[in-house]
Amino acid sequence: MNSDQRFFDFLKERIGLDVTSVGPAIIERAVRQRSIASQAPSADEYWRTLQSSRDEQQALIEAVIVPETWFFRYPESFATLAKLAGKRLAEINNLRALRILSLPCSTGEEPYSIAMALLDAGLQPHQFKVDGMDVSPLSVEKARRALYGKNSFRGDDIAFRDRHFMAEGDGYRLNPRVQEQVRLQVGNLLDPALLAGEPSFDFVFCRNLLIYFDQPTQKQVFEVLKCLTHVDGVLFIGPAEGGLLGRLGMRSIGIAQSFAFSRQGTSDPEPLPAYVPAPLPVPQPLRTPPPAPARSRPFASVVPLAAAPKSSGTDTAVLLANIAALANEGKSAEARAACESYLRSHEPVAQVFYWLGLLSDVAGNVLEAQGFYRKALYLEPQHPDALMHLAALLQAQGDAAGARRLQARAVRSGRAADSERKR
Repeated sequence: MNSDQRFFDFLKERIGLDVTSVGPAIIERAVRQRSIASQAPSADEYWRTLQSSRDEQQALIEAVIVPETWFFRYPESFATLAKLAGKRLAEINNLRALRILSLPCSTGEEPYSIAMALLDAGLQPHQFKVDGMDVSPLSVEKARRALYGKNSFRGDDIAFRDRHFMAEGDGYRLNPRVQEQVRLQVGNLLDPALLAGEPSFDFVFCRNLLIYFDQPTQKQVFEVLKCLTHVDGVLFIGPAEGGLLGRLGMRSIGIAQSFAFSRQGTSDPEPLPAYVPAPLPVPQPLRTPPPAPARSRPFASVVPLAAAPKSSGTDTAVLLANIAALANEGKSAEARAACESYLRSHEPVAQVFYWLGLLSDVAGNVLEAQGFYRKALYLEPQHPDALMHLAALLQAQGDAAGARRLQARAVRSGRAADSERKR
């Protein structure tokens, strides 16, 4: 089934998804899967099925949305929330409970992390309430079950699991005390009646969502987020979205790695704070060039490699895994320093320049990020993640034609990889 604009338009209208943010191949694959599942012999037949069935419409949305989340993702954000929550309660003289919103809440890891962070910081249950909202009923239902597998617990510090979870079968059941702090519901950020009539929120978490919208939809959603956030409140966003909020007039609160923005002072926006790399030990140079690293998704989970006898390939793999692990844990300054240390003592590889590009992107250094992404593509012209992220930057700057060219390259790269795996 070739690209069909009807399905792109449907997803754009229903959930605001910009096809260029994920690439046509993702949507085409979802349409193929649903066509087979609904026994539709052709695109036209599936389109008719889609138009006549609300269940199928939701099923297609679910097939496109692939949740990627875990507890305490970007840990500095939760540490920052805990500090700000105490100050906010003092400002309002403890006259009401703090209101906190997490959307999209996916399968619940984020809103439950918010509740755990505040309980661990000493707040009492009556002092705050968390609302979790997602467009996916399936994800919301999983969140309500509150039973999680090992993939939801990543990073070195998972002591919270002992405090707030009980082992159950192959998974972990969340303590009811935490569950009671969170109200979960289905909702669409593009719905003009979303949370109509409810008070604004002191803190809003809306992370890694705006990057999937085109510019008009980003502005539309941003206005909704501003209305949902109290005038004295704070909006937490994803690491790649800081530049966008800066352009829309919001101001970073100035806490590194928190990805937190304030509505105050919006007439004079500030860029995100620059990273100051921490010094790391410089590894000894390798005698032979390292092998090409495995491609990884941005901030995807990476299992640290165990210590092994020294060899060029092993040392290289350990250093690359360390870079990814640092980024996964939100330690962007250390991750940047590890990248620079790697390049001082090893042959350049595309993956390291890709990580530098992503870290610069997070810091709001757009031009620097572009330079690193282009270096990655010089070394590996079909590096899929570098293609996608550079395309997103060009799109944000109004270079739609350049973004489309990079998207097309990424799609071709993905198809070639699929073909290679089938051999």
